[in-house]
Amino acid sequence: MSKNNSNGAVDNAKIAVIGLGYVGLPLAIEFGKKYDVLGFDINQARVDELSEGKDRTQEANLVDLKAVIENKKGKSKTGLSFSARKEDLKNYNTFIVTVPTPIDQFKAPDLTPLIKASEMLGSILKSGDIVIYESTVYPGCTEEDCVPVLERTSGLKFNKDFFAGYSPERINPGDKINTLTKIKKVTSGSTPEIANRVDDLYRSIITAGTHKAPNIKVAEASKAIENAQRDVNISFVNELSLIFDRVGIDTNDVIEAAGTKWNFLKYQPGLVGGHCIGVDPYYLAHKAQALGYHPQVILSGRRVNDNMGPFVADKVVKLMIQKDHKIKGSKALIMGITFKENCPDVRNTRVVDIYHELVSFGLDVDIYDPWADAEEVKHEYGVDILNKLDKNTVYDAVVVAVAHNEFLKFDYQKIKRNNGVIFDTKACLDRALVDGRL
Repeated sequence: MSKNNSNGAVDNAKIAVIGLGYVGLPLAIEFGKKYDVLGFDINQARVDELSEGKDRTQEANLVDLKAVIENKKGKSKTGLSFSARKEDLKNYNTFIVTVPTPIDQFKAPDLTPLIKASEMLGSILKSGDIVIYESTVYPGCTEEDCVPVLERTSGLKFNKDFFAGYSPERINPGDKINTLTKIKKVTSGSTPEIANRVDDLYRSIITAGTHKAPNIKVAEASKAIENAQRDVNISFVNELSLIFDRVGIDTNDVIEAAGTKWNFLKYQPGLVGGHCIGVDPYYLAHKAQALGYHPQVILSGRRVNDNMGPFVADKVVKLMIQKDHKIKGSKALIMGITFKENCPDVRNTRVVDIYHELVSFGLDVDIYDPWADAEEVKHEYGVDILNKLDKNTVYDAVVVAVAHNEFLKFDYQKIKRNNGVIFDTKACLDRALVDGRL
């Protein structure tokens, strides 16, 4: 069993967090309050930014960030420093990997960042070290894909010289209430002793407590099904919205009526993007197919959700035709590009599906989002966005794609033509203002 010191920290743990995005940075800050922590990222600009106490993701508590940085500068035994130099990792014995695990153009898992991180860690791994993965993967990935890389590059033997753990991330970008320490954490380890040590490490910072899974595969699977379950539930109400559109009734009215029963779950229709719900089901499906089983429910739900962007665009165009708009050359504005409200995260955003479909109809389309980083959007999607609106520009169609707080109180009458169309994908505006909604 691990030993804890007077402040509740696990003795002798020196932690390096690999990847300083939405998941890694909050984790590094919390661990930095009780441990000697190195935040590592291959992006030198990101390291420089964080070293100055700044965070473009807006996930970090900047007061806490600056405090743990100052602790480290003050030669304290705890605190947080940052580096992009691999050599600096050699002074640490517990490595937590929080790199992205996206999907490729064929909807297959892209393990490139995970494998590269494992190769790098293997090159500096020492006897007794522990590598804990938080990146979302399919069951078996840690031991079948990552550990062999660690063994090959380090020359060490798994569960004899070094050990592994898995603790799936549960960060909810933009959520300032359900933060890292307030969400129960699943933990696991490659041996019973390591499982206890990994659990003790997380329990020392997670006030909501931990759940120690019986093995790494169970912990990996738990993460995959958390988001697959939500994906399937949302796909059900999205399919209902496609049906009710043909019936001529409002989906949200139906949900409100059905929600009067105590055991009805009030999921809302909408675009399903982001780094979890729109990605994790493909990881689970990939593993199932590798084992000879073709998942039916999971993939059918994905197909429904992936088609919602084109459905919204088609609906907007039909509404414009009903108002006698000439489609080709008309101006359209999409409000929001991030995958969810009140955060700058644009990973796997499905708003781009609406954009591309409207463009294919011949519309001149602008995207406005005061939260998103224009350079990041351009790099990821090849699309230019506006961070400010020209007050003299008016639009034939406005699509509210993200429910940012700024958009809830926006004066839409100023930016749309008299017979312009407003479509509300989030059902967040006054119904009297809009021409259609999901």
